[in-house]
Amino acid sequence: MPSPTPADIAHSDRVVVTGGSGFVGRAVVRAFIERGTPVTIVDLQAPPESLRDPLVSFVEGDLRDADVRDRAVAPGSAGIIHLAAITSVLKSVEQPAATYANNVEVTQHLLELAREREVGQFILASTNAVVGDIGHGTISEALPVRPLTPYGATKAACEMLLSGYAGAYGMSTCALRFTNIYGPGMGHKDSFVPRLMRAALAGEGVEVYGDGAQQRDFVHLDDVVQGVLAAWDKQYTGTAVIGSGESITVLQLIDAVRAATEIDVPVTHVPAKNGEMPAVIVDVSKAQRELGYQPGVELTDGLRTVWADFTSGAR
Repeated sequence: MPSPTPADIAHSDRVVVTGGSGFVGRAVVRAFIERGTPVTIVDLQAPPESLRDPLVSFVEGDLRDADVRDRAVAPGSAGIIHLAAITSVLKSVEQPAATYANNVEVTQHLLELAREREVGQFILASTNAVVGDIGHGTISEALPVRPLTPYGATKAACEMLLSGYAGAYGMSTCALRFTNIYGPGMGHKDSFVPRLMRAALAGEGVEVYGDGAQQRDFVHLDDVVQGVLAAWDKQYTGTAVIGSGESITVLQLIDAVRAATEIDVPVTHVPAKNGEMPAVIVDVSKAQRELGYQPGVELTDGLRTVWADFTSGAR
């Protein structure tokens, strides 16, 4: 007897993952496959071979296209995990209209499609950038929304849309505000962790803006997936910060990379960039209390998983 195709599997169990071929998306999809949950990936890029599975279907295309959304969200699907977005702050400053169209308009269309097709759950990948720069203060869900970039503004707008759809239609809508995510599979990215890994591989150094005392919260991909699954299982409505809950300086991160790779990565200090936030310090207690979220990956151990990925050539 032939294996069941994705079309044979009940829509009521199916989760739609936008951006499911991306760094975070692949890990989220894999977690649902391991549970035996059918998934529809919608992305511009085809998923890797590791995600080719009878439980997975793939819709290729741009979510700004109504036909793509129509094919991706089957009536009665269990829910949508919306990871696809323009996430570059610099790109959002250069292209604010395109960022709005990709982030806000697409989210609105997906929410409306979910309402029309009785898809009861919607999880959004959001950001702590919605609260702006609060210096060395601690970021929590209780802070007012005051974004300072078009990217942050689009995510704040999406959060408001989720709140409105939850209030008016009883949908379970959740915005998870992620900190700096790192983990295996990020070799194509240009964020600081993969830059450090590439420098270690090449025996080169890195540039650090200012004195390197800027603080950031780095959360491992495994913990992010844990947060997504917790919100999904609880059908949580609201906002939750997902991070490690422990901020470190840029220089401390470099020391952790040296420990993980056993390679001395030289540092050159260059003038600080204008407008760079001095710190991102987050409070994850609401996620712990209401979702049962518990970040468990220690930084150096987590960086070793990234280094193993880089040295294996799986980038």
